[in-house]
Formats: sequence, C-alpha cells, structure tokens
Amino acid sequence: MKPRAHGEHSRRARCFTGVTVYGATNVDVVVTGAGQAGLSAAYHLRRRGFAPYRGFVVLDADSAPGGAWAHRSPSLRMATVHGFHDLPDFELPTPDPGAPAREVVPGYFAAYEAKHALPVVRPVRVRAVQPRPDGRLLIETDAGDWSARALINATGTWTRPFLPHYPGHFAGRQLHYADYRGPGSFAGQRVVVVGGGASAIQVLSEVAEVAETVWVTRTPPVYHDGPFTPEVGRAVVAKVEERVRQGLPVRSVVSVTGLGPSVAYRRAEELGALDRRPMFDRLTEHGIAWGDRELTADAIVWATGFRPEIAHLAPLGLRSPGGGIRTDGTQAAADPRVHLVGYGPSASTVGANRAGRSAVNAIVKLLGEPSEAPVRVQPL
Repeated sequence: MKPRAHGEHSRRARCFTGVTVYGATNVDVVVTGAGQAGLSAAYHLRRRGFAPYRGFVVLDADSAPGGAWAHRSPSLRMATVHGFHDLPDFELPTPDPGAPAREVVPGYFAAYEAKHALPVVRPVRVRAVQPRPDGRLLIETDAGDWSARALINATGTWTRPFLPHYPGHFAGRQLHYADYRGPGSFAGQRVVVVGGGASAIQVLSEVAEVAETVWVTRTPPVYHDGPFTPEVGRAVVAKVEERVRQGLPVRSVVSVTGLGPSVAYRRAEELGALDRRPMFDRLTEHGIAWGDRELTADAIVWATGFRPEIAHLAPLGLRSPGGGIRTDGTQAAADPRVHLVGYGPSASTVGANRAGRSAVNAIVKLLGEPSEAPVRVQPL
C-alpha cells in the first residue's frame, strides 16, 4: 500500500464543500490529527452517522498519511516495532518483518482513509482553538477557520520531543530520538544513549553493531519476562490515568510498561549493550561526568520521550494547576465539548483505538444522533 501523492490530497482540500458562516466552515465535529487516534475517531464518527465534510472533518498537519510513523527512523523495521494494533474494521496485511515501519504503516493509514472514505484535509496546521459566544468552538488554522460543536484532539506528541536540561556544555553531537536516522553515522564512535524506554532499546540494538555504546537512565529500568497480558495493560493504563485525573503532566503508557523480551531488546542484550549506568550529573566539553569522574563521548542520543502537542488549546483554559489537562475518560473535565485521544492513558495504538470510540460515544450523548442516516461504506 503506497500513500497517495501530495497533489491528490491537495485536490481533496480544494474540493471541500462545507457550509461557511461568519468566515468559518461549520461542521458538528472537528478532529485534529490523522494518526491512529484521529483515524479511529473518524471511523466511529462515520459509523454513528456524521456525514463526511458536512458533519465532521479531520485536519492533518502532514502532507501525506502516516502520522508520526512517517517520521520514524528508516532503520526501524516492522520486526522491531514496539507493538502495533490494527485500526478498527481493517487489518494490517501481514508485513515483511524487514520492511521499514515508516513505509508500511503510512501505506496502511492511506488505505484505511480510502476504504472508509474519511474526510481528511491536509496539510492544515491548527493555530488555536477559541471559544465562541454562540457556544461553538472556532478552530483557527493556516488554511482557513472551522467552527464546530465539539472537538476531538488527536495531535499526539511527536512534534514535541522532550530534552531534559543538564548543566554544562557538550561540544560533540547531540540529537533527540525524533531526529535519529539509524546507526550509520555513528560508526567507530562512543555514543551515550539516554533513556529507559523502547526507543532507547531500539537505538542501542542498532548502534551497538557499529559503535561503543554507553546506556544511561535516570532510574533503573523495569524488566518483565512474560507477555504483555490484558491484566498488565490495565494496570499500566491505570497508573497513567490517575495522573491525568489529578491534572498532572502526563506520562506515556510506554514509560511505565517496562522492558519486555522484544526483538530489539534481545539484540541489544546479545551485543552487551544493556549494562545500564545511573544518570550523569553534568555535561562536559568532551562527554559526561559523575562527580569527579568523566567519560568522553562522541555523541549523545536523547531517547527521553515526548510531551503532548496541546499548545493550540491554551485559549480554552483547560490546564489545571498541576500543569496537565484533567480528563474524565477522554473528555476534558473543564469543557465537555473537548475530547483528547492519544493523550495520557490512550497514548498507545490499542489505547488510541478505544479512545476514539469512547470520545465519539460521549459526543453523541452531548450533541445527539446526527439527523442524517448513517453512511454505509462499502469496502474497496
């Protein structure tokens, strides 16, 4: 499955036929983001009878399908992906384990959009979401404004890589995992990999093939030998959900799952790359240091995670004193018109699927069933 050409998506945007009122295109629901969470929400909106382009629209900042997957390292293969769940009502065809994830998953998303005739308009960057006096939400973008009765925010985290601050200055190469493009440029070097999650393990499993690696984490990693069962998954989601319920900054689901026996983990273990060291105190010109002990390095890869992309929601005043957006399920506690999917406990492929359905169910309760009969989509 190949993503559609950029021009085809541009034509789709130009053919938009919504109702324009007060300079904004009126729909019932706007979905921001066309990654896993956004596509799941769009699917369930169609199932519940919201008409494409008239009842709802999906605004996506990228020029082609794929969400964050389109920006992953070319070295990430399907065999080493840290778990992936099919979108509702369309299975991912069994991929070649050696195929790049950044090609397979965007191709799957493109086919999904086509199969279910989802109204994705791209590229559209959302600048701000404003409350309107008439009770609607004004979604301001670089491609015109939309007005909606409800919003499903699915903007993810990829565009907000998190880089922790440490004192000192390192003269060598530094990059975040978001900019990592494979091990080739590190051959023969000493590379410090910072982070205790699946991204760090991927980097270690690849870079240790061609370079000396030093693994550093803030806390000792948590290992689990058995399968990631539904029971384990529920316990993990509960931990993340509690922070969101309290309005605290969210932690990713992946950050609390621990490290399991993945292909990447086993390869890193074979290469002897899993000798974890505690977090350093400071950066030096030539490397890192713990107290008086310095370790020289050529590069540092920060596999330190991401933060939610929610700055455009600031005009709604949703943030709690704790710094996060307090939610009840997917609904923003401060505004029942706004739902966050792919946020906090739903920031995983399986969680995003469930969150999309949950958000749509809540929106139907708020807005009522669409007046038009449900649109039945025939498989291609």
